[in-house]
Amino acid sequence: MIDPSAVVTLVNAFSDSTDGESLKSRELVLMLLAGTPAPFSRRQFTPGHITGTGLVLAPDGERVLLVHHRRLDRWLLLGGHVEPEDATVPEAARREVVEETGAVLAPAGNAPLIGIDVHAIPARRTEPYHLHHDLIFFFRAVTDHFQVSEESRDVTWCSPGDFDRYAVPGNIRRALHRVSPAT
Repeated sequence: MIDPSAVVTLVNAFSDSTDGESLKSRELVLMLLAGTPAPFSRRQFTPGHITGTGLVLAPDGERVLLVHHRRLDRWLLLGGHVEPEDATVPEAARREVVEETGAVLAPAGNAPLIGIDVHAIPARRTEPYHLHHDLIFFFRAVTDHFQVSEESRDVTWCSPGDFDRYAVPGNIRRALHRVSPAT
């Protein structure tokens, strides 16, 4: 089980004074961690729950792995819910990347937190509208290999020059800039 105090320490260490959206999301994540007994439970809808996402850089360092999410009908980073067997949120993000794409990632280490984004998830069947308090971690792929899972319509390596074509959100662009300032 993930220790909320370790996540508080991780989130407190994240700061980018040039990114007001991430700073606001950071405050919302800290409020969630302080104010709910089950911040990692996918059944915690008010005020939402922590999710883990991976920004995966290609072996050439020039492209980011994106998934066309089936339900949300958008190109996004890979990620999802924290599961009870996940020891840390970065491990949850790594697991989600591999489950969704089969990507081969560099050996596990201390994946850095490179972004925080709190965003809305629309209601569906048994889930009401709620917020994902998303922690974005950096990973590097060791091959270009990937596969498309049931959750996705498509997966692609996307260069920053194609971000507009794929309507890549600002939070992804800013997170990539933190690990690759030339983009």
